[in-house]
Amino acid sequence: MAATDWGRRLEELRRERVPFVRATVVLAERPTSARPGDQALVLSDGSIEGFVGGSCAETSVRAQSLAVLAESRPQLLRISPESEPAQPGRVQVVNPCLSGGTLEIFLEPWKPPPLLAVLGETPIGRALFELAGPLGFEAVAWGSLPELPAAVVVASHGRGEEEVLRAALSSGVPYVGLVASRRRGAAVRESLQLDSELSKQLRTPAGLDIGATTPAEVALSILAEIIASRPRVAREPAAAASAPVLARDPVCGMEVASVEASLNWDHEGVRWWFCGPGCRDAFQADPSRYAPA
Repeated sequence: MAATDWGRRLEELRRERVPFVRATVVLAERPTSARPGDQALVLSDGSIEGFVGGSCAETSVRAQSLAVLAESRPQLLRISPESEPAQPGRVQVVNPCLSGGTLEIFLEPWKPPPLLAVLGETPIGRALFELAGPLGFEAVAWGSLPELPAAVVVASHGRGEEEVLRAALSSGVPYVGLVASRRRGAAVRESLQLDSELSKQLRTPAGLDIGATTPAEVALSILAEIIASRPRVAREPAAAASAPVLARDPVCGMEVASVEASLNWDHEGVRWWFCGPGCRDAFQADPSRYAPA
């Protein structure tokens, strides 16, 4: 894929908020079909666009990329045909089906930033749009939401706020804030006529008390409150919960991601997963040799 095509495809995926891993070959020892600089994109369904090696190498790249995407942490993957001493800073995979040589591939994940929906063409609303990006959010106007946002902030000074607040609170948005004085905020909360537990989730006045006076300072206090209110979950359990399910190739023993993009074959009601056509063909030729009775 040409550099311009890569740029266009990356822009398209980011615009559509599609998670992916960018895999780049940084080392290739002969004999390998890949070369340093070869690239591929691995999507969250395991599909691969581009080239970083043959089907067996792709199997390892797919499995490790899905793990990297789950953890949101880049990783250097080393794929070799034989077991090697551990090397710091690398995830090492033995791929006995390689034709020879060793590959090192840098896996860089990208996930769409959390959405911040803003209602209000006001100075505070505009400041939220300006500060959201540097703090790791994507600000969008209420009404143009591609998915459930992580936060909704109403800064419209009374214009259309009740309908938006009811919708946001009822749909389970984690953070819902209203820019208002304490007195007006209490009145708006009452006017929503929601049950007490749901009503308590409305944060008004929105933002931490940092002595903010300017629109930018108020926007910063709101974003700080959104960040402070995020659930604090340990990385390891969260990553483990979303890590890809792995199967073992019955012929060569390699780990294969159990996704439709991986090579598979159904035999007597059981789905088997393979690193490449060679192992699949060997299994199909004599299933009794590899499938337990």
